[in-house]
This record gives sequence, C-alpha cells and structure tokens, in this order.
Amino acid sequence: MEISFAPSERSTLGIEWEVALVEQSSGDLVSVAADVLDALRQDDGSEHPRITGELLLNTVELVSGVHHRVADAVDDLQGQLAEVRAITDPLDVEVMCAGSHPFGQWFDQTVTDKERYHKLIDRTQWWGRNMMIWGIHVHVGIDDREKALPIVNSLLNYYPHLQALSASSPFWGGVNTGYASNRALMFQQLPTAGLPYQFGAWANYEEYVDDLLRTGVISDHTEVRWDIRPSPQWGTVEMRACDGLSSPEEIGAVAALIQCLVDDMSARLDAGEELPTMQPWYVRENKWRAARYGMDAEIILNSAGDEQLVTDAVAGELVRLAPVAERLGCAVELDQVNLILEHGASYQRQLRIAEANGGSLKAVVASLTRELRHGLA
Repeated sequence: MEISFAPSERSTLGIEWEVALVEQSSGDLVSVAADVLDALRQDDGSEHPRITGELLLNTVELVSGVHHRVADAVDDLQGQLAEVRAITDPLDVEVMCAGSHPFGQWFDQTVTDKERYHKLIDRTQWWGRNMMIWGIHVHVGIDDREKALPIVNSLLNYYPHLQALSASSPFWGGVNTGYASNRALMFQQLPTAGLPYQFGAWANYEEYVDDLLRTGVISDHTEVRWDIRPSPQWGTVEMRACDGLSSPEEIGAVAALIQCLVDDMSARLDAGEELPTMQPWYVRENKWRAARYGMDAEIILNSAGDEQLVTDAVAGELVRLAPVAERLGCAVELDQVNLILEHGASYQRQLRIAEANGGSLKAVVASLTRELRHGLA
C-alpha cells in the first residue's frame, strides 16, 4: 500500500497538550470534560476547532496551530488554556499537567463515549483502563518524505534526554513507584505503542502498516502509536515520548529542543550526511534508564556504547544547538531547558513537595496546579 506524506514546510511545528481536570478542594480528578467542551462550542454549535476530548472525561487536549516559532505555539496553547479556565474556574475545577495523577484511581474514571475509545478498551481491557496518562506531542515539519524515517531513527538517540527532562509521573494510584516516568512504561503496554522499529526506507514502513491492516491490528496508520513516529497526514515527525509538562516554560523548553534537533538533522541530510543511530537494544535500555532514574540516568550516547550522565549530555546539546536555535527564533525557549536543570524535572519537584508535606499527595496536586497557573520562574 502507498501512504502519502503531506507537504509541510521544514521545521514548522505544532504542539498537542493533554491537561487534567481536578477538583480544587480535594485535588481529585473530575470527569467534566464533556461539560467543558459543550460550553466551548462555537456560535453555530460546532465543536471548538482546537480544544478536544480524549480517552477519559477527566482530560481535555489543547492543539496549537502550525507555527514557525516555539513562542507563538506556546502562546497559542496559553490562549486556549485561558478559554478552558473561563469555564472551569467558576466550577471550582483546576487544571494540571503531569504524566500521571498522584493518587487518582483508574476505576473511578469515565471513558469518553466514542466508538474508537470503546473499541480500544474492549481490546486492551485492564491495561487500557489504566491509561490515566497525560503527555505532550510535538510535531515538526519535514520537507521531504525520504527524510522522515532517518530522522525518527536518529531521534531515538535523544529519547533519554527528552524523557528525563519531561519525566513527571513518579506516583501511580497513590504509590511512589520509584520511577521518574511510570507513564513511559505504562503506555508501551498498548498494541503498536512503544519504541518504533528502525526502518530503512519508506516502503518498509508502508509494508509494516499494510501487514497490520491485513491482520486487523489497526484500522489506519494513525493507530500506530509509537513514541516517535512519522505523521504522514501532517507531513511531520511527531515526538510522543514526553510526559505531560507541568509549566509553560517547560513546554517551550522541550519543544525548542525537539525543533532544533529535527532541523539540525534535516540540514545534515541535505548536506549528504548519514544520521547516527544506535542498536535497538541500546535504545531500549536508554528508555528504561530514563524512565527509572530520570535526571540521574547514565545514558548510552552512541553505537560505540559510550556513556554520560543525562544532564551533562543535555548541557552539551544546548551548546551545540545554540546556533540552530538562533536561526529558528527559539533561543530563549531553548535556554529555558536550564530552568529544568536548575529546579529539577517535575518528578523531582513532586517528590520534594510530598516529602516536605508529610507525604501528602494532595499537596503535590496543589503544587502542579500552581505551576501551571503561575510558571516556574
């Protein structure tokens, strides 16, 4: 089968941001997304063009337009968040974002009444019902279909950098899991989720999708839920590895790092270079290390097996990519990665708040809603 790749301007970007709805007084999740989305309908009764529902009714997703600059994409999302808050504030409902809710229980949540979600739950059962996870997806435009898979394959080298910076799911159902990102390991339990195969040519990807369609694994290519994937309908590479980001500064920082990495790889392909990749077993090990240890992970850097502390590796990339960021207009946002290095990733901040408040996970939720409303700086 042939999968067409939509025309897309190089290095433009769009961001999808999943946020959770919580009761102000208790901090618990509330299933009011349908009410929020109804209140956000347009004058003609149509749905909001950018704010949508998700698998569970405790979640809304904010989808930016296509932008050249990270700052504009973040401003777009902030404007949408203000629209949501205009509805939720009078309901005493707050908004938070993290890879998981610190103490929410899966059996208390309501699945959105859509056929594709019911089909997913029917097939995946307990694992599907446990998908109380929130993430951020960053799309970056690719100007040539033949670049898409080489960039996906090479971005796997930076999986642990992005996972560690965004890790925000140390708690699950009221339990300290010991992982920086429990979400990363939970999400990969779904069929077709997890790390991508490293295909060498677009035809190999088409054959893979065709096999899954023929055997009824998927209904269309969008159900291939890899952590990093081509998105042919948009003409982008989509980074889906990141946990939900808890503040606007972190969204800008991580999106800028992704945009710079992809643009740098695109330029290197234009120059005739072959992008570096790693053995799949190194990639898998890096994913686990970053999920388990977060910012304290010693990661594998290359196919030779050299290793480095992830925070040192990130710091090196900030220097290397600085000229790219200047050209793309995201130097300020890329520099905000240093806020994460200084303040700690969200999982570290959550653990500190819990410890300072006698283990209170309600205090953790309050901290997350405060960060989203007021930022880190």
